Amino acid sequence: MALVVDKTNNKLTYKIIGAAMDVHNELGYGFKESVYEKALHKKLLSLEIDAIRQFPVDVFFEEEQVARFYLDLFVEEEVVVELKAFRHQLTNDELAQVINYLKATGAPVALLFNFGRRKLEYRRVFPGKDTKRPVQRTGRDNIYKPR
Repeated sequence: MALVVDKTNNKLTYKIIGAAMDVHNELGYGFKESVYEKALHKKLLSLEIDAIRQFPVDVFFEEEQVARFYLDLFVEEEVVVELKAFRHQLTNDELAQVINYLKATGAPVALLFNFGRRKLEYRRVFPGKDTKRPVQRTGRDNIYKPR
């Protein structure tokens, strides 16, 4: 089985994951998302990795702005980083949000972190092959519940 390699050759994403682990090890879980965002930003800058907090991304339709997203972190202008602080595991709703961000930025890879659990949860996310297809939103509300 081959290791999936991203455009950064995994080097940058590994550094970001390591920095997130350092933040989680030091702060633990239980804080609001903004605390982890600020801490991870500080950690990345200390490692001389360029990261911009709350990076605005505009979406246009027929030359008119129809949406604006704010990325938690945009690292080295090629890795979208989305942070959560949920007690529950990450769901497809959070994954769909990150896929939207990948489509809007054209970035080759994203990292989705959940700092709200005892163990740091993270996923590396790649844009789909068909970037014209709409993002499917599924999640807790879409789960079949037998009567």
